[in-house]
Amino acid sequence: MTEKEKMLKGELYDANNDKSLIEERIKCKMLCFQYNNLSPDKTKERKELIKKIVGKTKGDFLIEQPFMCDYGYNIEIGKNFYSNHNLIILDCAKVTFGDNVFIAPNCAFYTASHPIDYETRNKGLEFAKPIKVGNNVWIGGNVVVLGGVTIGNNVVIGAGSVVTKDIPDNSIAYGVPARKIKNIN
Repeated sequence: MTEKEKMLKGELYDANNDKSLIEERIKCKMLCFQYNNLSPDKTKERKELIKKIVGKTKGDFLIEQPFMCDYGYNIEIGKNFYSNHNLIILDCAKVTFGDNVFIAPNCAFYTASHPIDYETRNKGLEFAKPIKVGNNVWIGGNVVVLGGVTIGNNVVIGAGSVVTKDIPDNSIAYGVPARKIKNIN
C-alpha cells in the first residue's frame, strides 16, 4: 500500500519522506501561490484557478485571498460558499463543506494529526481524519476545526472557538473546546 493510500484510509503514513506526496503538496502550493498573487479584480481567473486547486465545487463560491491547502483534491465546497481572508485547510483527509457555508477570517481546518507516542511521532508518521461541515453554517473568525469533526446543519460556531468534537444540527457552539451552548429554533 502506498503512503497516499494509507493517508486516504486514515492510517499512519509518512508525509515527510514520500516523494509522491511531497510533489503533490508542492504542486498544490504553487497553485495557491498563483491564486494568492492574482489581483483581486481578476474574479474570473481566481475562480478558474480555485477550480484547479479544489477537488469539487458546486455552484457559486468565493474564497478570499490568501488561501492555503495541502493537496486540494480532498476539498469539496457546496454552492454559495464564502470564506474570508486567511483560510487554511490541511486536507490530508476529505474536507467537505455543504451549501451556504460562510467562514470568517483566519479560520483553519486541520485533518492531519500526529501520534501521542513520541517514538512513532518522531519517525515522521501522521494520520488524518475527515472534517464535514453541513449546510447553512456560519463559522466565526479565528476558529480551528480538528480532524474527525462533523458540524451539523444550521450551526453557528462562535469566534475564537476550537472545535474538537461533533456539533449537532440547529445549534450555537463556542469556546475552547467548543461546545453546544443553545439550540437555534
